[in-house]
Amino acid sequence: MLILEGKTALIVGTKRVGAVVARELAREGVQLCLGYRSSRLEAEQLRQALSPLVSTHLIQGDVSQEKDVLRMVESVCQKFGELSFLINLASGFPRAPLDSLNVDSWERAEPAARASYLLAVHASRKMRENSGPTRGHIILFSDWAAGGTPYLDYLPYLTSKAAISFMSRAFASELAPYGVLVNTIAPGPTMRPSEISQENWDRNVISRTPLRRESSVEEIAQMIITLLRSESITGETIRID
Repeated sequence: MLILEGKTALIVGTKRVGAVVARELAREGVQLCLGYRSSRLEAEQLRQALSPLVSTHLIQGDVSQEKDVLRMVESVCQKFGELSFLINLASGFPRAPLDSLNVDSWERAEPAARASYLLAVHASRKMRENSGPTRGHIILFSDWAAGGTPYLDYLPYLTSKAAISFMSRAFASELAPYGVLVNTIAPGPTMRPSEISQENWDRNVISRTPLRRESSVEEIAQMIITLLRSESITGETIRID
């Protein structure tokens, strides 16, 4: 199993679940590059909180744009000299009821899959330069319903997430000869989105889960730690729901 201390991670999407993941990585001694698009204040607050534990660095960019991804990945390597881990949690949650579906609803959801693709492509090229039989890990995020029965009103979003689950398996096969592992986390309902009221969340979402509770953010973070340590788990989509 890998020792995480001293390695470098680029983590994108640190506003909600990602903030908890970043804190757990910092406790393991992982140097952190925190990627953000527009939430600079939250990213800076997180950086300040983690700086006493590990070296940290902020990188702004839109990960659905290739030029930004290239710049962000290069910035990580210039700052820390290597890139071992990529964790991409960045995603919207665009609602699109059946009667509203059109090209615009598709284009609001598609960038999440494109971002995972671009990040995996360019981060893995840097990881392949590392030494050792295991040279890097990529962890992407999908959705529990993208691999099971889809819930209503989110068809483009869930299609994008299903693409991420598939590309994780495909990248795992492509990158296996180079010692780069790729896995996906597929959470159940986690951390109520601000656009959903607490009443609707409890009545229409949480009450329908088998355990009648949210997915644990801490357990998501610990599963990521376990995957990053592993040297023989790749191509998996792990549901935490």
